[in-house]
Amino acid sequence: MEDHEKIDKARERIIETIAQNIHLYGLVPSAGRQFGTMFFQNEPLTLDDMTEKLGMSKTSMSTSVRALSELKLVERAWKKGVRKDLYKVTDDWHQSFIDLFSIKWQRSVTLHSAAIKKSLAEYEELLQNPALSDELREEVEIDIDKLKYMKDYYNWLERVIDAFEDQRIFDLVPKFDGNTKN
Repeated sequence: MEDHEKIDKARERIIETIAQNIHLYGLVPSAGRQFGTMFFQNEPLTLDDMTEKLGMSKTSMSTSVRALSELKLVERAWKKGVRKDLYKVTDDWHQSFIDLFSIKWQRSVTLHSAAIKKSLAEYEELLQNPALSDELREEVEIDIDKLKYMKDYYNWLERVIDAFEDQRIFDLVPKFDGNTKN
């Protein structure tokens, strides 16, 4: 096997692995292939470049680039004399992950917290009813305990999100400095 073939094989393995795992970001495998292909380019690419390299339609490339851009995995680039839009892989994958994690989980925390607050208020109102049967009162009190547990969990998750957003996560799990062996 020639050296160029070895390089191509090694790159293709990584590109296919990215394609298989890109669903974690809510994207389809073709967007993962596009991202992987862009990752191994030393220069920003136009949609035409990507279409040529991947053999996919320009419309598909455009849709994927938009999705990758929204997730901050890909960004526009500028090159003197080039009038077409250029794109490159974002330099800071850690920040891309933090942004994705924070946006998705913050939405979940907000929705759950609002539902818990409303349900707790309704349960507290029920407990004020002197005509509430002992059986229902017990059910309501059990549910309140469950909702308080959920509330504590989402308060904890809010702190986890904060740890990501203010970069304290790197105090617990430091970034590698680029000198990792293997």
